Amino acid sequence: MQNSYLIDTRCWLNWHISPERLSPIQYTILEDIDNDIYFSTVSAWEINIKYRLGQITLPSLPFRYIPDRIQKDQMKVLAFSLEHSLRTENLPLHHNDPFDRLLITQAQLGDMTILTDDKRFELYDIKVII
Repeated sequence: MQNSYLIDTRCWLNWHISPERLSPIQYTILEDIDNDIYFSTVSAWEINIKYRLGQITLPSLPFRYIPDRIQKDQMKVLAFSLEHSLRTENLPLHHNDPFDRLLITQAQLGDMTILTDDKRFELYDIKVII
């Protein structure tokens, strides 16, 4: 049985830059080829912004690095839609980060478990693995 997981931005960066920061269960899930792991276009946007602001460092430019890693890791890309955007209106204000709120709505609408290290995600009606 395949399971669907949405990886949040920080978790994705940890997996590729600092894998020791992942929890053992997260690492096991990400390495299991039977799982469907989704990378959101929201995360690509967030990584681009943080890279340009000098908040993160990558081995190469985001427009090269992100697609290369997605392909090598055999991840699926989850596009951000109008429905995802509008769904954020229904979210309680437990979290102020707009990127995380968008990922939460994507996980909800896609019935996916989200991989994160942010405990605030547990306050929402989604399955979370920290």
